[in-house]
Amino acid sequence: MLSVGRSLVTELDHELVLQHILEEARDATGARYVALGVLNEQRTELERFLTLGLDTAARHAIGDLPRGRGVLGVLIHEPQSLRLKDVGSHPQSYGFPGGHPEMKSFLGVPIAIRGEVWGNLYLTDKQGADQFTDEDETAAVVLADFAATAIHNARTYERSEQRRLELEQAVRGLEAARDIADAIGGAVELNRILELVVKRGRALVGARAVLIMLQEGDELVVAASAGHALGARGQRVPIALSTAGQVLERQRPELITDVAVHMRIAPDELGVSGARTALLMPIVHHGVGFGVLAAFDRGSQAEPFTARDEQLLHTFAASAANAVAVSRSIEADRLRSTVAAADAERSRWARELHDQTLQALGGLRVGLSSALRQDELTVYGEATRRAINDIESEIANLRAIIADLRPSLLDDLGLRAALEALLDRRREDGLAIECELSLPELDSGNGQQRDLETAVYRLVQEALTNVVKHAAASEVRVAVLATDQAFTVDVADNGVGFDTSATTTGFGLAGMRERIFLLGGSLEIESGDQGTTVRSRIPMPQTWVASVSDQAVS
Repeated sequence: MLSVGRSLVTELDHELVLQHILEEARDATGARYVALGVLNEQRTELERFLTLGLDTAARHAIGDLPRGRGVLGVLIHEPQSLRLKDVGSHPQSYGFPGGHPEMKSFLGVPIAIRGEVWGNLYLTDKQGADQFTDEDETAAVVLADFAATAIHNARTYERSEQRRLELEQAVRGLEAARDIADAIGGAVELNRILELVVKRGRALVGARAVLIMLQEGDELVVAASAGHALGARGQRVPIALSTAGQVLERQRPELITDVAVHMRIAPDELGVSGARTALLMPIVHHGVGFGVLAAFDRGSQAEPFTARDEQLLHTFAASAANAVAVSRSIEADRLRSTVAAADAERSRWARELHDQTLQALGGLRVGLSSALRQDELTVYGEATRRAINDIESEIANLRAIIADLRPSLLDDLGLRAALEALLDRRREDGLAIECELSLPELDSGNGQQRDLETAVYRLVQEALTNVVKHAAASEVRVAVLATDQAFTVDVADNGVGFDTSATTTGFGLAGMRERIFLLGGSLEIESGDQGTTVRSRIPMPQTWVASVSDQAVS
């Protein structure tokens, strides 16, 4: 019995402990049949009933297992050893159901854990004798004491392990939430954040597949997927006709234990084949629904998802909602900034055309009208010559405006030629310009490169325009340098300076800030009594530059 006790108390698997108790009780007492009844929480009846000695056919013939009536119920209400020569003769005996094997001798012993009865050990039909002996009862009582300790240890260990697993899962959840929050804060593109959400969420709840569906009009569109979801991205389901749509409209999660019965549209249409269980979580931010996070088939057996899984996925759905809200807010801000910059640009060129071209044309009309009224050939000739000169001057002015809007040299010959032409035009305004250009050889057909070149050109153009109009400067230094890491642009003048906190947006730099921000760059403006410096740095992806020409032009 000491050996049996050591083997029991060292076993930490709860189910194995119960099985060992049955086996050791049979061996110690010589019983043909052994059973272990586990009480419910109220200690009123048996919640589980484990047996040893009955084959599969006998168990099926008996039907429902005992709940603690008759003689078995005596031990529940009077938890002490009970030994009978003939169990059927006891006053509380209900007899045996049809198909139950015949049993005579009986020995029942309670199993108490820390003074509280946990269950009972039942032994029947002692082999080789007509009843159980005092030694059998003593062995069963000792075994029950060992069993109580072993069960307590196993249950404590299992609770500890369960708690450890829950804590590990909580830590992984916090780490995943941190990574997602970092991605959102780092302005990572929305698709990458959503992919991160579905991958981390799937790993934490052990789902076979996880999808994020975002609302587009009256449909839900799969924006990200992880796991066994073949071709899921881009699949669409109508909101009005789908269970996922109902979850979005009601903004309440839904646990689905049988997909075939409870989902209005089969997951196969979303790229998830053969799904049996599901958990649908609404993606909601400040009461506004953006979509649905859907998980399918928990674990290898496709078990139903739990309340714990719902709590975890609620966090991931909230992260997805934050990411969508931040992304759309940024898009809206960019759109507003772009529209404002475009409006400011249009206003600027309207002023240029009004103050210069329109006024010149008005003066030309007055001169020609005056010559027409005098009706003299010499006056006609002089007026015509002046008109031709004025027209040529305005043609040049219009060409300059067109070049400023989108210089053909930038498309035809590249950034260097366009900048050199721009600097030459500004020198004609009386500025002494010192320049340093170190530019790479880039592929002019690359759309991203066009954005980069345009941003650099516009920055230099805007800075020089401000110098001419506002700085009262005599000298300007322009440096545009490119390495395999970034473009750096410096435009510094010796003018009067201005209050950067009050007027930067009025000098047409809002559009530049927007362009440079979209390219991941930075823009700084320093201004004082010694002049103004506009400085920018724009990162250059490695794929854009094969080599950098270090040729300087002064």
